[in-house]
Amino acid sequence: MKLIRYGEPGREEPGIILDDGRRLDVGGQFTDYDEGFFALGGMEALQAWVEDGCPDAEEIPPEVRLGPPVDRPSKIVCVGKNYLDHAKEFGEGIPTEPVLFMKASTCWSGPYDDVVNPPGAHKLDYEVELALVIGKTASHVPEEHALDYVAGYSVFCDYSERAFQKEMGGQWMKGKSCDTFGPMGPWLVPASAVPDPQGLRLWCKVNGELRQNGWTGDMMFGLRHLVSYISRFMTLLPGDVIATGTPAGVGMGMKPPRYLAPGDCVELGIEGLGEMRQRVVASH
Repeated sequence: MKLIRYGEPGREEPGIILDDGRRLDVGGQFTDYDEGFFALGGMEALQAWVEDGCPDAEEIPPEVRLGPPVDRPSKIVCVGKNYLDHAKEFGEGIPTEPVLFMKASTCWSGPYDDVVNPPGAHKLDYEVELALVIGKTASHVPEEHALDYVAGYSVFCDYSERAFQKEMGGQWMKGKSCDTFGPMGPWLVPASAVPDPQGLRLWCKVNGELRQNGWTGDMMFGLRHLVSYISRFMTLLPGDVIATGTPAGVGMGMKPPRYLAPGDCVELGIEGLGEMRQRVVASH
C-alpha cells in the first residue's frame, strides 16, 4: 500500500495504490492525509480498510494529476550539509551538529508539477532528498524511540535559488521557499514497508545526465538522531515533513556551476520509494 493524493492543485483527494497496481479513491473513508489523519490513527485505520478488501472503493483514472502525498504540512524542516561530500562541495566547513532551516509550506508541490523559475532568479538548483513524515506529536523524543514517530517516507526535491539563499543576507529560507520549490511524492510509503531507510540509493538527473548518486547511509546525522535532535527545538506535529539532506552533485558545486534554466527537465528518485519529474518553466 502506498498513499497518494490526486486532483487539481489545492483540491486533491486521498487515494492509495495497492500492491497489484490499482489506484483507489479513499475519500469515502478519510477526508485527507493531514494532521488529523495521522494524529488519530489514520494509518492503522487505512491499513485495516485495505485488509478488509477496500469495500465500495472506486478506481482513480490513470490520467489524473498526482499531488503531494500529504496535505500541506504545518512545517517543512530541512537538514543542510548532511552528506560529507555535499558539505565539501558547499564550501563552508563540516558541521558538528545538524544544520537546520525551514522551507515555507507554500512551496508545497506535486511530484510532476512544473517548477517555476521566480522573477529575478538566475541560480536555480536542485537537491534530491529522503523525506520523512511525522506520524504523532514529537517533543524531546529519545533517539532510541525516534523512528516510532515516523509515519512514512517519500522523495523530496529541495529546489533553491542560490543567489537568494547566499548573496542577499540573512537566512537560507529566502532561497528555499519560492512557490513550487517543494515537490514531494509520487506517494508516501508507510514506515512499516521500509525496513532500512538508511540503506537506500537516491539519485537525480538533469536532462538525462546523472548528477547525483548517493546512499542514505552516507548521512552524517542519521534519521533517529535527526528526529530526536529537531524535537528538542520545536514540537513536530503529525504530518510535518523533515527533508534529510542531499548528496553531492548539485549545480552550485560544479566548476563552473551549472544551474537550471527554463526548459530543463529534472528527474529524481529513491530506491523503493518512487521517482518524480519536474520541468523548469519561466515565471509569468
